[in-house]
Amino acid sequence: LKTFGKYATSLSLICFSFPMLSIRENLREKDRLKDYLEKHPYNLAYKFLESGDPDLGIHYEPMRNYLDLAYVGTISIGTPPQEFKVIFDTGSTDLWVPSIYCSSPACANHNVFNPLLSSTFRISGRPIHLQYGSGRMSGFLAYDTVRFGGLVDESQGFGLSLREPGKFMEYAVFDGILGLGYPSLGLRGTIPVFDNLWRQGLISEELFAFYLSKKEEEGSVVMFGGVDHSYYSGELNWVPVSRPFYWQLSMDSISMNGVVIACDSGCEAIIDTGTSLLIGPSDIVFNIQKIINANQSYSGEYIIDCDAVNTLPDIVFTINGINYPVPASAYIREGHQGICYSNFDEGAGGSFLSDSWILGDVFLRLYFTVFDRGNSTIGLAPAV
Repeated sequence: LKTFGKYATSLSLICFSFPMLSIRENLREKDRLKDYLEKHPYNLAYKFLESGDPDLGIHYEPMRNYLDLAYVGTISIGTPPQEFKVIFDTGSTDLWVPSIYCSSPACANHNVFNPLLSSTFRISGRPIHLQYGSGRMSGFLAYDTVRFGGLVDESQGFGLSLREPGKFMEYAVFDGILGLGYPSLGLRGTIPVFDNLWRQGLISEELFAFYLSKKEEEGSVVMFGGVDHSYYSGELNWVPVSRPFYWQLSMDSISMNGVVIACDSGCEAIIDTGTSLLIGPSDIVFNIQKIINANQSYSGEYIIDCDAVNTLPDIVFTINGINYPVPASAYIREGHQGICYSNFDEGAGGSFLSDSWILGDVFLRLYFTVFDRGNSTIGLAPAV
């Protein structure tokens, strides 16, 4: 599903960022995904990262990489715990999961929360409506204990779905979403998960970081309260957050072979773990597709010659004076049946983010990323 941007009001959240490529991509990969999961049901990272490192004050939550389409971690809610697979999404702020009261087909295919089984559950009675670019969730606000990565977050506000219309969640490999954006992006009057971790003194530093693996390589992880230097090489380059709403920064330019091909006068970019691709303004992305000789298919996706991986140059994103190359092997993906696709996609026309870029998992697989709320900065370094 395409990723466009998010807007929050007191009772609604328009979340155009969604952590999947598309329904058609998900369906196309369905058989391959099934085979993959049968062969690789667990990653070794799950065996040694579950409770974090008390010496470093870092709490690790492993994530499974679903064919580079989505990175999914496991949380539990309630007492005793009920488990859910969630996207840890820096492009939204709220936490929600399906409930037993949900009547949509999507909920029949996913884990659902049963309030009657939790002794620590509290209901608020407040309705919530989360509107996505390709669907929506309607439900209500509740409070309960949330656990992940060895952390125990008490009295956490979260959404429980009553309806999830449309197909976008029905085929998802996750149950819900745990947002890690700024509070200003979330539902008013609620405290997001990360802010509660900090307020309750559960983490020693007011930051978290992501390492996203490539395909079947070493397991992906989100870490809270500290930075594990073994996941990146060199030094972290720190970039100020330009607007504390999204994890947004100012980008200098986008170039190829030393020639600027986009963002020539500077532009804004959002670092979003809940977005699979590199999203930009439609006219500029269309021009990039022409430059790399990607042609639009009948389904709307851009197809490219697989051999181009060996000949096309890096596309360089320059941020705060530092170059971040994205090689052809990253901006071209090989799908099922040996067909290759461009990892660039267009934003929505008319969106208030239509002139901005969203740097999703394609970028984040290459660069270990630290989200420092205490200093409102983003740290970037080559991932190992």
